[in-house]
Amino acid sequence: MTVSFAETNAANLNVSAKQAWLYALLVSLATSLAIIFPFFWMGNASGHDFSFHVASWMDAAAQWHQGILFPRWTDGANHGFGEPRFIFYPPISWMFGVVLGLVVPWIFVPAVFIILTQILAGMCAFALGRRLFPPRGALVCAVCYAANPYALLIVYMRSDFAEQLALAFFPLLFLAAAELLGLFDPPVRSARHSIVFLAITFAAVWLTNAPAGVVASYSLATLFAWTALTKKSWRPLLHGTAALALGFGLAGFYLVPAAYEQRWVNISLALASGLQPSQNFLYAVIADAEHNAFNRIASNTAVLMIALTAIFAVLSLPRGRSTAPPLTKSLWSALVALLVAAAFLMMRVSNVFWQVLPKLRFVQFPWRWMSILAVPFAIFISAAVVHKRMRGYRAASVIVAVLAILACTATYMVRHTWWDSEDVPVLLQALQNDEGFEGVDEYDPVGDDHSLLPEKSERVTVTPADPEAKEKSLSEAEITVQRWTAERKEIHIATRELAVLKLRLLDYPAWSVQVNDAVVVPEQTGESAQITVPLSTGSSHVVVRFIRTPDRTIGALISGVSVLLALLIIQRSTGRLKVD
Repeated sequence: MTVSFAETNAANLNVSAKQAWLYALLVSLATSLAIIFPFFWMGNASGHDFSFHVASWMDAAAQWHQGILFPRWTDGANHGFGEPRFIFYPPISWMFGVVLGLVVPWIFVPAVFIILTQILAGMCAFALGRRLFPPRGALVCAVCYAANPYALLIVYMRSDFAEQLALAFFPLLFLAAAELLGLFDPPVRSARHSIVFLAITFAAVWLTNAPAGVVASYSLATLFAWTALTKKSWRPLLHGTAALALGFGLAGFYLVPAAYEQRWVNISLALASGLQPSQNFLYAVIADAEHNAFNRIASNTAVLMIALTAIFAVLSLPRGRSTAPPLTKSLWSALVALLVAAAFLMMRVSNVFWQVLPKLRFVQFPWRWMSILAVPFAIFISAAVVHKRMRGYRAASVIVAVLAILACTATYMVRHTWWDSEDVPVLLQALQNDEGFEGVDEYDPVGDDHSLLPEKSERVTVTPADPEAKEKSLSEAEITVQRWTAERKEIHIATRELAVLKLRLLDYPAWSVQVNDAVVVPEQTGESAQITVPLSTGSSHVVVRFIRTPDRTIGALISGVSVLLALLIIQRSTGRLKVD
């Protein structure tokens, strides 16, 4: 029976596994509280994506109260006209936000989200660190990852809660990949177990944030290719491909509809001016002063991370032929490969790769590669601290210096971000008043320009079929809204003349419209994709349902098959271990 380096050191220091995890939890909690400390007197840090995420949480929470546990249509978007946001935005983050909203007041949900997410980030980093270092080094890894500069940028200036949560899984993603590639000595899992472990963590990233999923995909591809090259073996590529394929399959219930239904929305607007990679390389300048100011801060953060990671990579460099802890040569070189790849893709010289590599341009901001850079950042610092040359005051000095740099970075961002305690109450009141909130360009259905939609309108209006008809004819129309939920609308209309029913709802292929139990094809106004339905004289019962399209069914089947395959792999692998 083999014993890992971390377990040996834990035993030498009389620290049990339970105690080590408890210390990790306490340290991660303390780090998280330190990060959100300014929130206690300044309110919420209202970064670029704050309103988008909070509105999504509130909208999904309202649908939970309607009995819709897995929303697809965002009812409050576009001031009540809706959009298919939940088809395209991964579910884990907004469902997590909903759960928190059911437990604590909405005004506190962003801060609680940050606390719990950074605790998770610290614990995942500790899980990675204890595989490499003694307890002290693993705790340093937890702190450095939970409070890395990019995490601070997200917390204070971006408020991209989904990406922040996805980053919490990155240490486990690297841990799973390193185990599969044999970068740890000794191995603790069989290859089959490692494939499933990597597939699950990879799927978790994709189900949390799509740009993080793209970064994770190319980062893992870099690791697989680098390991195959250095080991001169095809096995890393084969095992890695199998893990990624299984991971994509597990996330199929989200990925298949999100990929297929892009043809139904203006997805190209995700790369509108200001959001293109070419405009967001390090220190890029465009004709937008506000954009340039933020990009300069993001660029400074990236340069700081690159510099610190490179310095500590040199300090933790394995010497001679030694493969002794804290880092083996193969693991060290793999981390450096990630560092070089991340740094390269943030610079303008990499522009051709952003143009030709599939889906890479949808990451939008090259400095997002700091997300994967945070892993070698935390590992190299921890490795330097526990290195045999770092004893006593030297190690303490390094820790103090790193913490001081992180504190200064946080202080700078706190002073340059936007603080607002009114965003959450305003959004909540708008939803309660049935006024909704702004939509997103890239989720706007094809044929619509959501900027032309009125901010305030009735759910149902009836107009004469003949534009020249007198308005008084409408006064005799009887309108009864029998049901109005995010995925089902039922209206009864009685009119003495031919009329047109206009719904506060945007047309989308998943909407099925029935009039008196007969399926009809909805019309549009011409100015927007608002659903209009021609009505005959007399009584009309209109039912509009958001149906399950074939792509959603196919995605669910792929995920189901992938889950069964993962269970089969684990069962066969466990059975083989018992026989051996």
